[in-house]
Amino acid sequence: MVMPHHGERPRSLETFPEHSPESPLSIHDMTVAYDRRPVLWDIEYEAPTGGRLIAIVGPNGAGKSTLIKACLGLLPTASGLIEIYGEPYRKQRSIVGYVPQRETVDWDFPVSALDVVCMGRYGLIGWCRPVSRRHREAARECLAKVGLSGLESRQIRRLSGGQQQRVFLARALAQEAHLYFMDEPFAGVDAATERAIVDVLRDLRDLGRTVICVHHDLQNVPEYFDEVILLNMRVVASGPVRETFTEENLLKTYGGRLTLLDEAANALARRGEPG
Repeated sequence: MVMPHHGERPRSLETFPEHSPESPLSIHDMTVAYDRRPVLWDIEYEAPTGGRLIAIVGPNGAGKSTLIKACLGLLPTASGLIEIYGEPYRKQRSIVGYVPQRETVDWDFPVSALDVVCMGRYGLIGWCRPVSRRHREAARECLAKVGLSGLESRQIRRLSGGQQQRVFLARALAQEAHLYFMDEPFAGVDAATERAIVDVLRDLRDLGRTVICVHHDLQNVPEYFDEVILLNMRVVASGPVRETFTEENLLKTYGGRLTLLDEAANALARRGEPG
């Protein structure tokens, strides 16, 4: 198993002593813009150490998926610093798992459920090397953990939506990551799949893993998650659910988005003006 690098604090963090290199995810002054129009603005966040289930909550268009993709290097940032256990993502790629939105996946690709889960083992196997029996067995165990035993050879296009989501969760488990990003893992799944996903996430937390989920159902945030990030272009509030998930903070998060957007757009325009 690949462990996080906990050596000397990288020079990039020396400027920001308030951020700990022990944090699974540390973000400082991050801005993301599309065509010079800001989507995320001055994001500051540090995930607590130890196993946690963390929800990212906010209105449509608040930048929730964008935040995850920026942390994974899938979207460029206009400014800011992102560290995974005190290092840039490119150095920690092997210990970061990702479950994308189901709608973004090409489910017609001709692979089986087991093939997809084995892809999560590539960081442990090495690229262009054959998948050994040991790694295939590990992938089978991950499918069993999400309740898909017996469906290993099923083509992914022949699985139900809930089963497809479980396959991608199993792939993330197979990676044996320490930090997981999940983009709406409960969206469009049945009740049985939702319970199965929650059970798996809790097991990961108990193993000391950190799971950060984009989540849209406010009603079950207190039941499913330990921490919450309330996001509306900026981090409105973050911390333990019992302290942060309040009516006051929710009103701040789900109201006033246009004000934030105009403020951020004007500031980004000023940043680009010649001195």
